[in-house]
Amino acid sequence: MANYTTINKSTDYFNTKLWTGNGGTQSITGVGFQSDFTWIKRRDAGNNHRLTDAVRGVEKEIYSDGNWAQDTRTDGLTAFSADGFTIGNSSGYNGSGGTFASWNWKANGAGSANTDGSISSTVSVNATSGFSIVKFTGTGSLATVGHGLGSAPKMIIMKNTNTTNGWEVYHQSLGNTGYIQLNSTETSYSSATRWNNTSTTNNVFTVNTENGVNKSGSTLIAYCFAEKTGYSKFGSYTGNGATFDNAFVYTGFKPSLLIIKRTDTTSNWVIEDNKRAGYNQANYHLYPNLSNAEGTNYYTDFLSNGFKIRDNPADIGASGGSYIYMAFGQSLVGSNNVPCTAR
Repeated sequence: MANYTTINKSTDYFNTKLWTGNGGTQSITGVGFQSDFTWIKRRDAGNNHRLTDAVRGVEKEIYSDGNWAQDTRTDGLTAFSADGFTIGNSSGYNGSGGTFASWNWKANGAGSANTDGSISSTVSVNATSGFSIVKFTGTGSLATVGHGLGSAPKMIIMKNTNTTNGWEVYHQSLGNTGYIQLNSTETSYSSATRWNNTSTTNNVFTVNTENGVNKSGSTLIAYCFAEKTGYSKFGSYTGNGATFDNAFVYTGFKPSLLIIKRTDTTSNWVIEDNKRAGYNQANYHLYPNLSNAEGTNYYTDFLSNGFKIRDNPADIGASGGSYIYMAFGQSLVGSNNVPCTAR
């Protein structure tokens, strides 16, 4: 259900934080809350994307740009704090002189037991912002898993942490048989082996027999997102190939984070935010599926009520290209995050 009243300040639930590495240990503050899911990428060099959450625990990292199993890194993210997190001297977190970005979401700490599904899960949930972290053990058979949100997820990003299976992504725009992989350039595919052609509900999502979502005995982690009016949106658009007047997408708020993936052919995932460089037609990009350093040659405007593609690379704006996106941000007009409208 849409939420019009409870998110008055989006940075209480999601925030981007930048820093420069010092080559030792460093406390990163200014996030604005205790992050329960932190995604870190070195911007100036080819280092992996590193994802850590409070349910799996600190020092446990997985990588969006690969299908590798979870790793333990004692010189990575070593602690979550009330206003951020602490990092060690790993070059991917804190290399001396390196520039870094982190995207941070608030859930609810280490989580608690959830028995809504046929598989019991551990769930850390923030129902206000529509975000939960779900950990469960796969059975290899058709099952349901509780997500704790109280509203149906529109996007789920999932990884088998024990094996080299790829990331599996559910997005409402792809339908209940559609899936796409976060670590890959591949197009979207259709198969009931992921979600059993079953819609997410207010309480559970469905997993079928595919190892990436439900391998017997493996530990699975799922990041679940429900839409909240004026704060988050998960949708699709079609590019028109124009170099300046490309697609406009209405979200009802000014984005602070935007992730895009073309679904009708191979392409890179693209991630942009309002801190790098933070002004229109120069919102720098990274690729969630690649370890590459930051790029500066894709152009997107973050507007008061959505975003406008200002370029035509295949990754974001090809003529006739089909794209999915996830966006987070803040309504600038009205109160209580009621969405603004174009004038």
